[in-house]
Amino acid sequence: MTNGLPQTSKNGSPSAYHESKIWAVIGASSAGTMIEWYDFYIFGSLAAILSPLFYPPGNDTVAMIAYLSTFAVGFIVRPFGAIFFGHIGDLVGRKYAFLVTMVLMGGATAAIGLLPTYQTIGMAAPIILILIRVLQGLALGGEYGGAAVYVAEHVPDDKRGFYTSFIQITATLGLFVSLATILAVQSSMSPEAFRGWGWRIPFLVSIFLVIVSLYIRMRMRESPIFHHLKLQGKTSETPLKESFGNKRNWKVILIALFGATAGQGVVWYTGQFYALFYMQSILKVNVQTANIIVAVALLMGMPFFVFFGSLSDRIGRKKIMMAGCLLAVLSYYPIYRGMEHAAGNNIVSLQSAKNPLTGEIKLTPLSRAADGSIVPAKEAPDPNITVLTLLIFLQVIFVTMVYGPIAAYLVEAFPARIRYTSLSLPYHIGNGVFGGMLPVIGLAICASTGNIYSGLLYPMAVATITFIVGSTFLKETKHVKIWDEVS
Repeated sequence: MTNGLPQTSKNGSPSAYHESKIWAVIGASSAGTMIEWYDFYIFGSLAAILSPLFYPPGNDTVAMIAYLSTFAVGFIVRPFGAIFFGHIGDLVGRKYAFLVTMVLMGGATAAIGLLPTYQTIGMAAPIILILIRVLQGLALGGEYGGAAVYVAEHVPDDKRGFYTSFIQITATLGLFVSLATILAVQSSMSPEAFRGWGWRIPFLVSIFLVIVSLYIRMRMRESPIFHHLKLQGKTSETPLKESFGNKRNWKVILIALFGATAGQGVVWYTGQFYALFYMQSILKVNVQTANIIVAVALLMGMPFFVFFGSLSDRIGRKKIMMAGCLLAVLSYYPIYRGMEHAAGNNIVSLQSAKNPLTGEIKLTPLSRAADGSIVPAKEAPDPNITVLTLLIFLQVIFVTMVYGPIAAYLVEAFPARIRYTSLSLPYHIGNGVFGGMLPVIGLAICASTGNIYSGLLYPMAVATITFIVGSTFLKETKHVKIWDEVS
């Protein structure tokens, strides 16, 4: 160790001794981050079950869109959490910031598990639910940047894409664990019991997970790069001002947003959450079956985060991310046509009916019956689970292409003294706003047009913009040696 840093090689990367500690760092960081994603996504995974419980009864479509809007609130506030906790992370330390986010997220998630429904406390239920989602969004806004920076600042420069890709897995793993937990609880009780009270169990499980993660994280040391900066008195005293107070850094932030994270955000949420909502709400695939399909596809796709992260160390981050955006744009329409065919419900359009007394709009998928007549769709009787799983898996591959390399790119794009603050903002606007709004925007577009494929216009448009901006302005960063800043 030298000045708080491990011995380094000629290119400034950590020595072999330091690399022997890397897996412990990745394990501790990934476990906590996965739990935070689990906490955040358990809310979305239960959309079809919870939307009628927390909003006025009588209109399932309005309840679903309102619930998805509440779901989206957690994404909208993520940039504010990124700024607040990023400031703490650059000022006080990476470790301290994501210890606080862990406590905040765990407490908010457990609170949902204890929250009375609309039937019990009326309009107070959705209002409190929104406030809890705000706390969750703020916490997640500070978590991801801290974990990505913490891991990246422990690993060799020439393997950063590979090692940080394990942090990238945590988002999908958190969604997978949320679905697996729901399925396990559902299988242990009747559907009536699950709708009545069993849905609370996945939220309350978070208490145990957070306690374990806090124990692990409190034993972690500070990032060696930040530790060195602090010893040398080189940490930023005003990270917000340094990050957002100069035009040069703003240029990098905006290129990172529109040339990388916005497209990455919509590809991520299309391939996982929108696909889930689409199967359940539009194609009328059984809720539990849809959860199983997505969970299996996610499990199959997870190794590809590491594959594309490692590949980005060799051929570059930019090529892979841009290819993922382009493939998604070109493939979404035929993939979703294939999903409609595989569901076997022959959905031809969506019907919007307005109640003249209440003004409420109900969205009903319409299918073609055997005699050729158009009737309201019932639950898909015999969906082709294999084909649906493969089509979701293909979308997950696009996710791994855009998401696997992006942590390494963001870390390399900004200097160490303001890295946490600077990278967190474009990441969480891209994912929290552009990506997080996708389910509600997509279903709202479908409802307004009556076309079951029209919701794809939004992610295709955003991914196209990212492909154009990224291909033109995004700089390749795989050659950046962040250890040179402190050597």
